[in-house]
Amino acid sequence: MIHARHYTLAEASELLPRVVEIIERMRVARNQLGDREARDALSEAGPTNGGGTPGRTVSQGFLALRDSMIELRELEVVLRDLDRGLLDFPSLRDGREVYLCWQDGEDAIRFWHEPDAGFGGRRPLDDG
Repeated sequence: MIHARHYTLAEASELLPRVVEIIERMRVARNQLGDREARDALSEAGPTNGGGTPGRTVSQGFLALRDSMIELRELEVVLRDLDRGLLDFPSLRDGREVYLCWQDGEDAIRFWHEPDAGFGGRRPLDDG
């Protein structure tokens, strides 16, 4: 087993809104880190002042991203792709570890896959 924690479909579904909120925070944080103006201003700023507002923006983005990643890791939810909002919830199926799979835009968790199969190996939950 890869994970210590495993979710039932009901547990993963209940947790989904919280996880979606976490990945939204991660996207905002990534955008703060990716802001060219902030990075340019930070590199031009003197080392004594930490870059002022741009430095704070980048620092806040970094901290928010780090905190969100820690939160997901503590939940043992696997973020596969931030842009696509692709998430895996460890689960057990017939006594073996699998992932319940959800992608941004889907109205519910309806797919699962083997740990080594990835997105391409997704199967409907009602598919034995």
